[in-house]
Amino acid sequence: MGRLFGTDGVRGVANEALTCELALEIGRAAATVFNAGGRRRMLCAIGMDTRISSDMLANAITAGLCSVGADVINLGVVPTPAVAYLVGKYKCDMGIMISASHNPAEFNGIKIFSGDGFKLPDALEEQIESLVLDSKDSLKSCDPRDIGKVTYKINAADDYIEHLKSSVAFSLEGLNIVVDCANGASSGTAKKLLTELGANVTVLFDSPNGLNINENCGSTHMEALRDYVVEHKLDAGLAFDGDADRFLCVDDLGNIIDGDQIMAICASDMLERGKLPKNTVVGTIMSNLGFIKFCEANGMRFVATKVGDRFVLEEMLLEGYGFGGEQSGHIIFKDFATTGDGQLTAIQLLSILKRKGVKLSALSSLMTKYPQTMINLTVSPEGKLAYYTEEHVKATIENAKNILGDDGRIVVRPSGTEPLIRVMVEGKDKETIETVANDVAAVIMERLGKK
Repeated sequence: MGRLFGTDGVRGVANEALTCELALEIGRAAATVFNAGGRRRMLCAIGMDTRISSDMLANAITAGLCSVGADVINLGVVPTPAVAYLVGKYKCDMGIMISASHNPAEFNGIKIFSGDGFKLPDALEEQIESLVLDSKDSLKSCDPRDIGKVTYKINAADDYIEHLKSSVAFSLEGLNIVVDCANGASSGTAKKLLTELGANVTVLFDSPNGLNINENCGSTHMEALRDYVVEHKLDAGLAFDGDADRFLCVDDLGNIIDGDQIMAICASDMLERGKLPKNTVVGTIMSNLGFIKFCEANGMRFVATKVGDRFVLEEMLLEGYGFGGEQSGHIIFKDFATTGDGQLTAIQLLSILKRKGVKLSALSSLMTKYPQTMINLTVSPEGKLAYYTEEHVKATIENAKNILGDDGRIVVRPSGTEPLIRVMVEGKDKETIETVANDVAAVIMERLGKK
């Protein structure tokens, strides 16, 4: 993890940690790095979610880009994966998304994509960080006659929707669904997408006011969605996060279906159709053990990476795999996207229901989830660093592994975006995993917690 960039861009409380000044300098530095040795003017596409601070930060980063001679296409409010796609469609050199994803409204973030729609490798992020933090004075403004221009793409969301529609061959006619837009970026795209594909659609939480994004709604708060599905006897409930790169759902019986279960359904369908490259699924170290065993039992190889869809994608690109994702709902279909895409995943899943003529509850039962418990521990930055060398903590974790044996596992990791150490334990016996998790958490707080 870098000095500015975490596992998913730069993130912080807007107007405090993430200021206009910082956004402007990131814009200047990013354009400088991307345009090194360039023979033409830089072109950057900028999208944003619905947070009250998104306009402010988008304007600041736009000013930084223009000040060093880069032109900007303002996409308006669009999902993060829309930026990743539209960068290529509009022949841009880079793309920027202003969003803090599933975090509360006071947070915001800056995600940067290269001209091919991929998130940046560490080396490029480090160059941008170095310019912003160490060599700010070396960032040179362009000649007044070369200042960048801004254009506004009012049909950007429609172009993205047309791309998504082209990824499915089956109409969704006859499916009755409800969609939770998290008062976020999918508020302007989800209903149009699903309606044009033929589904009967009801939409919840699609009235953003700048402050209500992810507030008791979306993929992190699915209670209202679940109740609506059960009360109205619908086929499915779809839930996106604030920037719509995540997707979780509720089946017809009211069960919440997480990313691992969605991946199990999609991967097995792709395998049946001969569409799963190398018969391999890429997940992370946080993927449920039940999903890993499901893959093994159904002729699929499972490969685990660090947490973060960028690491999943890196492994997919390196080894030629075509499908992967995370339990949190970041799921990547490499044939259609360069990053996790919630709405793409939703219509792929719904098209399977339509094609097979089955209920979602029948498909979700294919995989048996192992009981899992997660404890998030607040620590200082020093505590996060000390985790890697604290011997008593390491010994406690090793002892936990011995207790769990082959039918369970423990994963302990510092968060890439928050001041947390996460303890995840899973296994067949719920009481055992909770005891193990609490014991490990107590040792970590004793040794690494805030004093």
